[in-house]
Amino acid sequence: MEFVLLGWPPDGPTLELDYRTFSYAGKFVMSATGKSVAREDGEIVAAVAFNEDRTDETTLWLRYVTVREDRRGEGIGPRLLSFTRARAADRGYDSLRIAVNNPFAYEAGYRAGFAYTGETTGIAELVLAWPGDRSPARYRSGLERYRERDLSPEEVAFLDDRRGADPPATVAVPSPDGV
Repeated sequence: MEFVLLGWPPDGPTLELDYRTFSYAGKFVMSATGKSVAREDGEIVAAVAFNEDRTDETTLWLRYVTVREDRRGEGIGPRLLSFTRARAADRGYDSLRIAVNNPFAYEAGYRAGFAYTGETTGIAELVLAWPGDRSPARYRSGLERYRERDLSPEEVAFLDDRRGADPPATVAVPSPDGV
């Protein structure tokens, strides 16, 4: 697996992802966002788009994260987020934020080193930040927010499995060549 930062905002590259296998595929054709990808055998298997906060130039927002449908659940998303987080810190960003809309994305964010802020967006996404409070109580409070929603059986089982759990361990930051 190779991890590559393709460009920074506002002059990021465009990506044409197949909408049948990637969620949010249409969001990656915009050139105003930076992009990072995970590739295997030259093919993109995951991507993340990001831009600076409009009011704080030291904060970077990770806007869209997508993993190819047949590769979900392999831990590629958290590794790509971790890679992007490290590159942003190297570039001088003091904080990163991401808004997530389901418990699986929430867990992926935690595995990448993010933490729930206690905030939600106007469209009910939970906001995670790096650095942040990664205490068990804070982690659990975010998971509980999802229980207030209409969930799939898989999401309910996922939340039940994590009731009372500590935050997951943070994945190692992959190098650009994936090691």
